[in-house]
Amino acid sequence: MKVGGDGPAACLAPFPSRPPHHAVPAGSWDVHAHVIGAPPRHPWVFPRNYDPPPATVDDYVSLLDTLGLDHGVLVQVSVHGTDNRLLLDGLAAHAGRLRGVVAVGLDVTDTELDRLHAAGVRGVRIATVVAGGVPLKAATALGARIARLGWHVEFALHGDMLVDAAPMLRGFPVPIVIAHFGDCDVAAGVGGPQFRALAGLVEHGHCHVKLSAAYRLAPCPWSDVGAFAAELLRIAPERMLWGSDWPHVALTDPAAMPRTEALLDLLAHWSPDPAVRRQLLVDNPRRLYGLPAPRQSIHTP
Repeated sequence: MKVGGDGPAACLAPFPSRPPHHAVPAGSWDVHAHVIGAPPRHPWVFPRNYDPPPATVDDYVSLLDTLGLDHGVLVQVSVHGTDNRLLLDGLAAHAGRLRGVVAVGLDVTDTELDRLHAAGVRGVRIATVVAGGVPLKAATALGARIARLGWHVEFALHGDMLVDAAPMLRGFPVPIVIAHFGDCDVAAGVGGPQFRALAGLVEHGHCHVKLSAAYRLAPCPWSDVGAFAAELLRIAPERMLWGSDWPHVALTDPAAMPRTEALLDLLAHWSPDPAVRRQLLVDNPRRLYGLPAPRQSIHTP
C-alpha cells in the first residue's frame, strides 16, 4: 500500500456488506480489520497519510455476521498511533469473538502488556507503510518483551523494505506475521526479489502471511495476485491466513474500493481444496490467536 501526497487525504467508507458466493466453514476467522474513531475523543496522529471516516466495532461485527465468519482480529490502525483504547473497547464489547493486535512503544510496561493480554491482545504491529506506525527499529526489542506472553509481531512493510529486513526477520525471537502479501511487486512476479524474500521467510519456518488486501497490489479482479497466493499455499498452507482489511482505508477513488465479500470469494479461486481453505480460515488463526476468552471487564481510560 503506497499512499502519500501533500497531506492527509479524506478517504472513502466501505461498501455495505453482502453475503459471499462461497460459504465458509464453521469457526472461520477474518484476521485483519480496523476500528476507527473521530477526534477529539479519539485523536489522530500527525503526520498521517489519510483522514478516515469512523468504523465502529458494531459495524465490523455486522460484517462478520454477513460474511458468515465467527471470529475477527482487530489490528491497530495507524491514525490512532499507540492509543489502543478504541480497539480495547471493541475487544471488551465482543470478547467471545475478537482478538487484537496493538501498537505499543518501547516504553510499554510489563504490567500494561499483561493487561493487554488479559483483554485479548495476541500481537503487536510494526507498520512502516504509512505514517503513524511503530517503526521497524523497535521490532526486535518488542519481540523480546512479548515472548513470555506467546505473542507474535505483525509487520506491514513495503516489499523493498522486506528484502532489506529479511535477515533480521529470519532470526526473530517470536513468530512473525507479514501483512498484505508483504506488499510485493506484482509486476515482478514470484521470481522477483521482493516475493523471493517473502517466500524465503515462509520457508524458514516461523513466518505467517496474511493473504489480504489483494486490491492494494493489483486492479480488480486481482487475478495477478493469484500467483503469489498459489506459491505461498504450496510452501506452507499451515501458516497462511485470510484478512478482509476492512474498512479498506486510504482509498479515494470509488473504482478502487473492493467489495469485502468478493475478497473472501477469492479464496475459492486461490485454493479449490476445501481442506486447505479450512486451514486458512479456521485452523491456522485459531492456533495463532487462540479462541477469544470469556467476556471480562477492562478499564480503558
